[in-house]
Amino acid sequence: MTDEAAPHDTPAPIAFGPRYAHSEVFKALFREGMSLVEETAAYLDSDGRTESRALPRAASLSYATESMRLTTRLMQIASWLLLQRAVNEGDMTLEQAGAEKTRVRLRGGVASRSAAFDALPERLRGLIERSARLQERVERLDEAIYRPGHDLPPADNPVLSQLGRLADAFARP
Repeated sequence: MTDEAAPHDTPAPIAFGPRYAHSEVFKALFREGMSLVEETAAYLDSDGRTESRALPRAASLSYATESMRLTTRLMQIASWLLLQRAVNEGDMTLEQAGAEKTRVRLRGGVASRSAAFDALPERLRGLIERSARLQERVERLDEAIYRPGHDLPPADNPVLSQLGRLADAFARP
């Protein structure tokens, strides 16, 4: 037996991102995202205005800031979802969507839990938190689709090498 591991054909990892993007789960994510955009717009145009007028000055400023961040975040998410739907429906290629999505900013912009955040109306806080969770899910899907394998172990993984050596040793008569 030599100290070097015998070469093994390691199967390529399965890319789940593109499969997920074409699944019913994506369609549900799309509906959830668009529904949240509509719900937020309706809130900010009606009850949100009323609630913001009743806030103290500091909380009112925080409301304006956070509602702008929320709106921006949801528009970025909606843009990404629409791009992916266009790919799914064959209206654009994955490469075209990849080029277009450079204009979409999915990262950042989520409010931190602070006294100013806690002073916001409960419904606005709920919308912010839901949008942050949606953003995280879209970010993970974006990584899986546009950067598949970025989190895979390096090809020279020592554990895989040792497993190969063990398999060789036990395969001998």
